[in-house]
Amino acid sequence: MLKLRLGRHTAFLLCIVLFAVFTGLAAGDRDWLGGAIAFGLLSLLGVWDLVQSRHSVLRNYPVIGHIRWLVEMIRPEIRQYLIESEEEAAPFSREQRSLAYRRAKGLASDHPFGTLLDVYARDYEFIQHSIMPITRPDPASFRITIGGDACRQPYSASIFNISAMSFGALSAAAIRALNKGAAMGGFYHDTGEGSISPYHREFGGDIVWEVASGYFGCRTGDGHFDPGKFAAQACQPQVRMIEIKLSQGAKPGHGGILPARKVTREIADTRGVPQGQDCISPSHHSAFATPLEMMGFIAQLRELSGGKPVGFKLCIGHPWEFMAIVKAMLASGTLPDFIVVDGGEGGTGAAPVEFSDHIGVPMREGLIFVHNVLTATNLRERMKIGVAGRLISAFDIAAVLAMGADWTNAARGFMFALGCIQSRNCHTNRCPTGVATQDRLRQRALVVPDKAERVRNFHDQTVAALADMLAAAGVAHPNDLKPHHLVHRQTSTELHPFGQQHHFLAPGALLSGDCHLPFYKDNWAMAQAASFAPLAC
Repeated sequence: MLKLRLGRHTAFLLCIVLFAVFTGLAAGDRDWLGGAIAFGLLSLLGVWDLVQSRHSVLRNYPVIGHIRWLVEMIRPEIRQYLIESEEEAAPFSREQRSLAYRRAKGLASDHPFGTLLDVYARDYEFIQHSIMPITRPDPASFRITIGGDACRQPYSASIFNISAMSFGALSAAAIRALNKGAAMGGFYHDTGEGSISPYHREFGGDIVWEVASGYFGCRTGDGHFDPGKFAAQACQPQVRMIEIKLSQGAKPGHGGILPARKVTREIADTRGVPQGQDCISPSHHSAFATPLEMMGFIAQLRELSGGKPVGFKLCIGHPWEFMAIVKAMLASGTLPDFIVVDGGEGGTGAAPVEFSDHIGVPMREGLIFVHNVLTATNLRERMKIGVAGRLISAFDIAAVLAMGADWTNAARGFMFALGCIQSRNCHTNRCPTGVATQDRLRQRALVVPDKAERVRNFHDQTVAALADMLAAAGVAHPNDLKPHHLVHRQTSTELHPFGQQHHFLAPGALLSGDCHLPFYKDNWAMAQAASFAPLAC
């Protein structure tokens, strides 16, 4: 038998009393009927709370216990809009988001009264300026030619581009706005692994086609690579480069997942998969199983695409596996035209929390590792390195260029330009701004012409800010940024240029045996071109 007690059952008892009061009043005046119905329903809710067995809080606190869930539902919004500090990253700070919004709208990004950052705090970073700054270089000149000796159609890429985000993960309206903005601003739009949709083609912006383990857009009925379907799309003029995705920072070692509720007829047709079923990418490729076979796949894609640049994207994991790929390059003579280093800090893709938080090398360390291995094997000058991973400002770009990158990609920054408010509902199909949803009513919120202009503005103003920073440092082109230009604070009294903080290997050091750093030396000895598995050492 239930025993009701004042205190934890007060709200429930009050609902019963008010129900009785309003019922009595309604007998003489029907204007009170609404109150009687409302408190009657709350009383029934309280009875259900007492007898249900799933939630302990509701059994002890009927009716009023529901406030806990209501508050939890709006907790992220309360925190983001009212409590979060300007510099508290979760995962992007209010200051970072505001910067992206201002630049996307074409507004000045200056702020008064000095920096909000603690310049004496550990991990503060800055660029060393020159006493003799140079004339501001033309941001339009910040382009990188991608394509090695075997490439017949090299591509001139902007220093700053749209990173991989698939149609399906993003809405049709978002894809259209991104591609139109890319076409207007002269930078590229990476398709993500979801293949090339009609919305990528509509405005003719440059496309980098990402080919992942699901081979969407170029797959057989059983999910394997189809050379004919690949060639038909890759040879289109709008496709400027081919990017093989080995892994992504959001969930390295884990296949991509598009929930069934987001697999519409259009997405199914674009990807070549059944409608209304979870669209799952395998965790690894079926077209190759060894580093040498991977080089053969790269050569095949280059030939099928008509000689366009072909490279691969990965988040670094086991170091000997990347070194095995490099040994396969040396053994086969086949080189990718570029490598894109993604970071374990994640991206737009939804992922299991353990993968997001605890798997994958962060982008900066991955970049330095890739740059070092290619330099120490005399391959660095023969291919380009791009990076992707939490890049918003011109300083973010400058920092990774100084560490060895040739160009940068951003995903979430361009999502902010589209109007993303970081609600973190990307995987629920309930995106409040129409960016990451297949709900057509929600997509209606995203007006393509306006958002395309904002995408172009965000790119142009960010690159312009980079030009201003380079001029202050006495540097004429992003290619000229070196590790000594960037400084990192270790303690409140200790500063180190990046060149002293990180190890940078000498050209050919791994080939000549002159590399004495155990990490590189030992992993190089473990790597083998014929297998991703390590040799016993």
